[in-house]
Order: sequence, then structure tokens, then C-alpha cells
Amino acid sequence: MRTLLITGPGGAGRTTVAAATALAAARQGQRVLLLSGDPGDPVAALVGAPAGPSAEVVPGLRAVPVAAGFRVARVDSGEEFRDELVALQDRGSALLGMVGARPLGAEELTELPGAEQFALLRALRRAAAAPGTDLVVVDMPPLHQTVATLALPAQLRRYLARLLPAERQAARALRPVLAQLAGVPMPAQWLYEAAARWDEELAAVQAVVEAGTTSVRLVAEPGPAAGAALRTGALGLALHQLGTDDLVANRLAPADSADPWAASVAAQQQAFLRERDPAVPLRELPHLGRDPQGPDDLAELSARAGGGGLAPGRPGREHRAWPVEDRLAEDGVLVWAVRLPHARKDDLDLIRRGDELLLTVGPYRRIVPLPSALRRCTVSGAALAEDVLRIRFTPDPGQWPRTS
Repeated sequence: MRTLLITGPGGAGRTTVAAATALAAARQGQRVLLLSGDPGDPVAALVGAPAGPSAEVVPGLRAVPVAAGFRVARVDSGEEFRDELVALQDRGSALLGMVGARPLGAEELTELPGAEQFALLRALRRAAAAPGTDLVVVDMPPLHQTVATLALPAQLRRYLARLLPAERQAARALRPVLAQLAGVPMPAQWLYEAAARWDEELAAVQAVVEAGTTSVRLVAEPGPAAGAALRTGALGLALHQLGTDDLVANRLAPADSADPWAASVAAQQQAFLRERDPAVPLRELPHLGRDPQGPDDLAELSARAGGGGLAPGRPGREHRAWPVEDRLAEDGVLVWAVRLPHARKDDLDLIRRGDELLLTVGPYRRIVPLPSALRRCTVSGAALAEDVLRIRFTPDPGQWPRTS
């Protein structure tokens, strides 16, 4: 099963392209699930009336078949937040009772900032496990927010490992004694059990995000602002090794328009297309002269995209791996090749800390575990050329195996 994440700068038409992609794939015979978390449910106006009742696809995720020929699942972050917090209160009732807390009822809970991200990630994991599905199309938030959301599972797992390390086994051994002395249940067990559940959930989401069958489709309305946003967002995706399938240039004005204003817009759009990254395949969608409404408009958009329409091809995985190049014989170093398309030297910063590398690229930061061979080396330099940051590592004589 494939997962295709649709994102791009705000206002570029991500939801329309997500729905048109789902329709195009469904008409090729694929069993498609469209996942949307947009408030107000804008997908409903695009995909047509329900063709049947809502049904549970997997536990915790319901979907409704639509006239366009696929299923639509909507993420309700408010409901997800309330259910999760009520369940958390129930599991920690003993600890809450110790401190005299009054549990909150579901009806008085309102979601907090960030709840949408967690609800979307949880729905993404559930959708990836949906039986009878060939393709999951996800209508993601704007590009910058998407990068931050997809990076969350790995970041939070690292925090949990640091804040609740393996030493918790000692706390478990002491817990019965401490509980007898105090006369009340100790919170350690609840805390570590909760952390274990969170880590398991985050690991499952991270596995979906990093899977070879998961990739990104970028959507942009061509123009100067889109160019800057795409460049920054593409750097963030590359930093987190997320594959990009293609770029959909949306709402293109006709190049032969007699209207001076439309001709000016078209000229700017064509300039954007000429300057884009040629390594990313391009799909062009014309402006229909109206806001797309219903499956017929979605089908027209896909048909006018040319080639195979908007149905996704193979995942864009070719640049995701960061290989370690062995140059020990020639230069006495190992080189870690980190591909960062359109990066500039002033975008970059890196710090070695233990067995991790802290990489900063523009507004994005990632803490990356070093491959095992590089952990026994010291960083001896780095250079950016042809969209690849090559970090040189010199073997540490005290740790590197000696050859006779």
C-alpha cells in the first residue's frame, strides 16, 4: 500500500489536488482512502454526495464512500483530544487522587494548540493499516507545518528516551518498598507505562512516515512567493529524508491570453516554471476559470494534467538515503553525503555531540544518529557542492580497528 502526502504553500489548492489525485487513482482501479483534517470539511464540496453510510475502517478511524468512487476519512482533532485526555485521566486516577485533583469531564474539554498535529499523525498510522486499501492520499497542512508535523514522532521519541531512560528499572525494583512506606500507590509505574505506550505509538507513526511507500506531492501556485516557500520547504523535507514525487503547478493562466493582466500573470508563472528544480517531475494544472466543484471538475483537472493525469507514479525515493563514502584508501577519511537541494552555505550549521549530529538547515533542525562506522571518527570538515553537504570524518586511532 502507498501513502501520498499532499502539501504546499498556503492557499495553493492542496485540498483540490488531493481530491483530484484520489479520484484519478480510483478511476484507474485503485482502492483509495482520502484522509483530511481541514476544519470546515472543504473536501465534501469536491467529492460529491456520500454513496453509503460511514463505517469503521480500522479501530478509531471511520470513512464514508463518496460518489467520486473512493472513501473519505475526516480527522476530528477536537474529539481525538477529548478522548485521549479522558483516557489519560482514567489511567492516572490514583496519582490524581494523591494530589487532590478534580478530573475534567469530556464536555468541558477544548483542544489545545498542537492537537491537530497529533490527531493527524494518529489517523495517518491508522489509515496505513486500513485493509482493502491500495493508496492513502493525505490532505496535509501547509508545507512548513507539514515538515514540523512529520518530524514530531522521531523528536518526541528522542525526548522520551532522554527523560525516561533505562534507569527506570531501578525505580520499578524499589516501587513495592516505597509504596508500603508511603501507604499510597507510587506514580512511577503509571508514568513509565504511559511513556512506553507513547513510544510504541510514536514508533508506529514514524515507521509510516519513513516507509519506502510514503512520499510527498508538492502543490504550488507559481509565483515569486511560492518559489521562496518551496525552496525552504524542500530543504526541510530533504533534511528529514522525505521523498518528493513531483510538483503540481496549480491554477496556471493561459499563456496566449489577450487580457494584459492575465498575460502578465502567465509570464510570471512561466518564469517560475523555468527556474524550478528540474530534478522534480512537473505536472501542470490550468485555471478552470472557477473554483472546482464536484467530481466532474476534478476529472477535468486530472485529464488536463497530461500524461497519466494526477494518479501517482512510483514514490520519489532516489535521493532519500545518505550514503557513507569510503575514501580511506585515497584520503584517509569517510564522507557522509547529505543531499540538501538548493541549500546555501549560510543556511547550514552542524555540531557533533556524542553519537549524534545536530544539523541546522534554514529554519529547520534535526538531530541525527551517526551511522556506526562514523561514531568511531571525528568530524574533520564539511563542504557544500552540487546540492550535497559532504561531511568528512577521520577515524579515531584509539577506536578504529588496526590493520596488520
